[in-house]
Amino acid sequence: MSVLLLFGLAACGNEKQGAGSSGQKSSSESVDADVAESEKPEESKESSSASEPEEASDTDEAVSNVEDGENTEDGENAGGKTLIVYYSASGNTEEAAGYIAAATGGDLFELEPKEAYTDADLDWTDDDSRVCREHENEDERKVELVSETVLDWDSYETVFIGYPIWWGIAAWPVDGFITANDFTGKTVIPFCTSASSGLGESGKLLEEMAGTGDWLEGERFSSGVSEEDVKAWVDGLGL
Repeated sequence: MSVLLLFGLAACGNEKQGAGSSGQKSSSESVDADVAESEKPEESKESSSASEPEEASDTDEAVSNVEDGENTEDGENAGGKTLIVYYSASGNTEEAAGYIAAATGGDLFELEPKEAYTDADLDWTDDDSRVCREHENEDERKVELVSETVLDWDSYETVFIGYPIWWGIAAWPVDGFITANDFTGKTVIPFCTSASSGLGESGKLLEEMAGTGDWLEGERFSSGVSEEDVKAWVDGLGL
């Protein structure tokens, strides 16, 4: 009986050992799961590293906002959008306006009279020419434009106004645009082209006509001005 009892106890011990072995696989899986769980802080570090491109994306967005004229994070606007508005009778002002647009990355807006000026109209040596008649009669200087409305006007912070000099003042086709728009909150910079006359009081007169905006002194360019000279002037404005 004692011998049989000893064999029975040995058999039970072997069965328990076998049960413990089969449970070790399950226990091992549990340990692997715990290890995987314990690696999460390292994975979090990787996630933190992975979030860096998103932060870079935020930076890219901020740069884009600056380019679009929106406020930067500190509430200051780094330049805003720029518009170059111009009337050109013979192409000289148009050329200068193009150089300003290239230097600033700004948009161009040409002022076009509904009744375009012909070469004969622009002959100031002929007393019967259109410009001479308009010069002598201020009522005839109200030149109707094809368009005096700029799309998304409120988004522009800086506005250049270009024109040729006629009898010491700004060519009057720009007058309609000046009176039709509100320049509040905008920096306005006049520029002109002429063979010999300077800017004179043309910018001041336009400022008075506008009644709004922060107007700077402006600049006069000779016909055939170089792009380098225009760019140097623009750079010197510190916009």
